[in-house]
Amino acid sequence: MNPAAAHHPMAPVPYRVTARRAETADTVTLALEPVGEPIPEPAPGQFTMTYAFGIGEAPISLSRIGPGMGAAPSRRTGAVLELTVRAVGAVTRAVCGTRPGEVLGLRGPLGTGWGLDGARGHDLVVAGGGIGLAPLRPVVLRALAERDSFGRVAVLVGARTPGDLLFTGELDAWRARGAQVEVTVDRPDAGWTGHVGVITALAGAADVDPARTAAFVCGPEIMMRLTGRALTGLGVPPGNVRLSMERNMRCGVGWCGHCQLGPLLLCRDGPVVPYMRAEPLMTVREL
Repeated sequence: MNPAAAHHPMAPVPYRVTARRAETADTVTLALEPVGEPIPEPAPGQFTMTYAFGIGEAPISLSRIGPGMGAAPSRRTGAVLELTVRAVGAVTRAVCGTRPGEVLGLRGPLGTGWGLDGARGHDLVVAGGGIGLAPLRPVVLRALAERDSFGRVAVLVGARTPGDLLFTGELDAWRARGAQVEVTVDRPDAGWTGHVGVITALAGAADVDPARTAAFVCGPEIMMRLTGRALTGLGVPPGNVRLSMERNMRCGVGWCGHCQLGPLLLCRDGPVVPYMRAEPLMTVREL
């Protein structure tokens, strides 16, 4: 394969699924390795246009960058990538149905990252609602792998029900590595003994110094608006809060305009956007 052609922004690069794990009834995590030349290594927060051959493609953020469920990477294959995908349409259902040994196409990496390097020396608040925890997972993993570079790390997790929680097998491991992990659900089941309520109620429980905190938030837009408002109300500088926005992306490179939100093309200027820039735009409904 010609590496130059593989890295053209509209040319999908083949990646083989090496492992698959069901997260919830409608969400799976896939580990992938490149069949040949890899895409450039993504930054936490970036996404790929993920192509199910014969079906189409959809934007999916990376939920892990580096060895995870799949085999450790070699110099030839490049980084192992993980995608956590919820089945909501034809393409994502096809991606979720992919089995180890089968091949998907990736274009990217695309968009803006979380800018985690700029948060070194800060306390961190990571707030993920539902599937929004997936693009935040690389932030948590990198912060815990580089504990000396960051202050306290608070991870706030919300979901509709206990059955909708992602990465439940990892939360205790994050705690053991020094993170404060708080979890809430909107609708508990009979066995639930944890917090009940919206994720914004957890903001005040984050054991951080607000004045020296960087916050990363992803989830439904109403959750992001209210969480950003809660965090800044507690004293987190508005310029230190970043959100990951989602709109109807088609090309992924700013050509088609489908993901326009005010002055932003979210596939190019996002998905990660400063809170102060995103908050007034979130009143615009997606068509």
